[in-house]
Order: sequence, then C-alpha cells, then structure tokens
Amino acid sequence: MSEASSPAPAAAPVPAAAPTSAEAPASAPAATESAISNASLYVGELDPSVTEAILFELFNMVGPVASIRVCRDAITRRSLGYAYVNFHNRADGERALDMLNYTLIKDKECRIMWSQRDPALRRSSKGNVFIKNLDATIDNKALHDTFAAFGDILSCKVVTDQQGVSRGFGFVHYETEEAALQAIKNVNGMLLNDTKVFVGLHISRAEREAHMEEARANFTNVYVKDLDADVDADELKALFEKYGEITSVYMPAHDDGTPRGFGFINFADHEAARTAVKELHESEFKGKKLYVSRAQKKTEREKELRVQYEQTKMEKLSKFQGGNLYIKNFDETMDDDMLRQEFAPYGTITSARVMRDDKGASLGFGFVCYSAPAEATTAIAEMNGRMVGKKPLYVVLAQRRDQRRQQIEATKRQWQGGAPMGPHVYGPPPMYYPPGYVQQR
Repeated sequence: MSEASSPAPAAAPVPAAAPTSAEAPASAPAATESAISNASLYVGELDPSVTEAILFELFNMVGPVASIRVCRDAITRRSLGYAYVNFHNRADGERALDMLNYTLIKDKECRIMWSQRDPALRRSSKGNVFIKNLDATIDNKALHDTFAAFGDILSCKVVTDQQGVSRGFGFVHYETEEAALQAIKNVNGMLLNDTKVFVGLHISRAEREAHMEEARANFTNVYVKDLDADVDADELKALFEKYGEITSVYMPAHDDGTPRGFGFINFADHEAARTAVKELHESEFKGKKLYVSRAQKKTEREKELRVQYEQTKMEKLSKFQGGNLYIKNFDETMDDDMLRQEFAPYGTITSARVMRDDKGASLGFGFVCYSAPAEATTAIAEMNGRMVGKKPLYVVLAQRRDQRRQQIEATKRQWQGGAPMGPHVYGPPPMYYPPGYVQQR
C-alpha cells in the first residue's frame, strides 16, 4: 500500500462448485457460485515460495475451501505475493479473517481482507484514513486491532521500507465514511505506545495536486531572500505594504537573534501578493538585489527542484545523444589525457574521463564524448578492437542506465518467449481445489 490510496483488492474469478450430494437441486451450482463470490478473501504479503497447497492446509482448518489461486507473473510464473482463497460460505470466510489475519506463513506476516469486486469502492478515498507519527513497534496487527473498534476494515497496512522497517505511517480503509470519521474523532491526537499520532482522512494524490494547483493560482504568502543583515521586520513590512494589506511578517533568526536574511510576508488578498512579486523581484533594497517569489512548502520546492534537475539532465543527455562512447579493457596506467589523445584524431572531444574508485585506482573503463554523433561513429569503427598497450579496446556507444535496463528486459522477454514453455493453455488461470473435489462441468 502506497502513500496514495491503498485500495482493497479485486475478487478472483471463482468457478462453479460441484453439488455435494445426489439430492442437490439443479440450481445448486449457480447458488454456490454466488455464495463463494461473497466469501472470497484476498491474502497478501506472501513469501514467493508459498503455494496453493500450503494455503489450503492453513485455511481448510477453518472451514471447507472451495478454491485457492496464488497470482503469478504471466511469463515467469513467479508468485506476485498475493492469493485469493474462496470458501463455500461467508461465515467460514469471516472466521478465517478473524483467526488467521497476520498469521506467520514462511516467516512472513500475511495480510487478509475481503476481496472487493466493486472497482469504484477499491479506488475511492472515502473511508480511507491516513495515520502518521506511528511508533516503530506498531505493526499491521497492532494498527488493525486499534482501529477495528470503529467499523469494518477493508484494508489496513503500516508502510515499511525495503528492509521491512516501519516508515512511521500507515492507512486504514473502512467500508464506510462514517466509521472513518469515528476513528479520526477518537484516535487523532491520542498516544499509541507513548507517541502522539495524527489521524485524518486520506487525500488522494490527484486531490493533493489539485489543491496545490489552486494554492499556486491564488497564493497570498510571499517569500523574500538576500536581505541585508540590517533589515528588520518593520522595514520589510514598510517595503511591501504599498502593494496591499499585510496580515503578517515573519523573519527567521539565528540562535543569537541576528536575521537569517530571508522572510515571509502574508497579504490579505492574492492580487496584492502577485503585484508585490512582480514589482519587487530582482529590485534593489539597501544595496542588495532581492529574490521575491510565491512562498512554497519545503516538499513542493524539493519536488520542483527535482523536476528542474531531471529536465536539465535530459537536455544534456539529448545534446550528446549518439556522441558519447563507452571504452573498456584498457591498461590501468591510462589517464584522462592519454584517453583523449588516443581518440582525438576522430573529432572534437568535449570530455574524456577514466573512471576511478575511492582510492583513485582505475576501474578499467571510461567515457569519451564527441561534439557530433558522426565523429563518435568514426571513432568506434577505428578504435573498437584496436590494440592499445597490450589489450584490445572495447568501444561502443554509451547507454543511460534506464536504456540498458530496458535492453536487458527486452532480451529476457525475447528469450522467454522463445524458450520451450510447454503447450499453451487457454481459459481461466489455474485454480487449486481440495482433494477429491471435482469441478462442475
């Protein structure tokens, strides 16, 4: 489950069950299918080695199991880490949910919930609660036990890192919005394991971005930096108030009380703030050129900087696309100047670099970037396989990491597609049925 909404899972396809006795009426298969569809459980957080047979042994102790399916990758057939368990009746499903949720299977705590057929309900943020400031000892079960008192839970999860350590926040998705509101009312601000938690309605990423767009379009808070050390709050207010009514001025200070050189001015309306930014940005005040802009939250600013960095990076990569060479298998005595000298006859070199480890030792490979792709092509033709010292050079066009990954994945898919995989089987995915169970035809 991500910080974005954590929807409840879809229900697995359920086959019709066979009549259990000769006296079963003709309508039994349809009725049984309907019953099973209301008794389908999603079982997540599974170890990849967990099979249908292992799950059957566990869940059949609670009640007769109709079918089980571990979901797998269509090509590799590796487990995707979740399964669907279908009971003959909902009462058995309820007992399994109550008794087996968060049970250790292959040393991993499984997470069980009702599978949800309604995609609108799965995607809806109504009833979805976000909890943060969780103590590191709060796990899925502890979170579930805390919030189960307020209503039926569709899904519940503490978000963890790759090592399984809690990241300090989680989600609880209730069946109804009323239950979510009750949870917020009763738990927000209370202590869980001596830590005060925040509990609020989850806001989807789309809603958050829409709210940020609205805030950007109607901002009233202005940020100013590069202020002279002598400027105080009164002078800052006097500078900005000519553009409209100011509700507050804030100038952060160092521990010794001296200003940190920036501040925030909040206007009563957006138009005044917009005009102040337009008129005062890059203007001079007390001999210093000011930087004035809409105030941003730290997370928003960091996101904007990341986007700018990626754009600049891609522009540079695009500029030298086809002109950057990867060279390996050269002698450890090779340095940047020697590498440049070897490749200089074939065009204008913008950079040449031998890659080294933390101690300065050559890693045996490097890069040469030409000003034009045609020059790089000539260098490959002339230098690939040429003996430099006692070794033949390996010279190819350099690839970005994402390009190499895509190429490797494409090669793997091609190999898997051509590998003997047995006869094709058409129809629904394979299901696991209890011993002695015969599927109704």
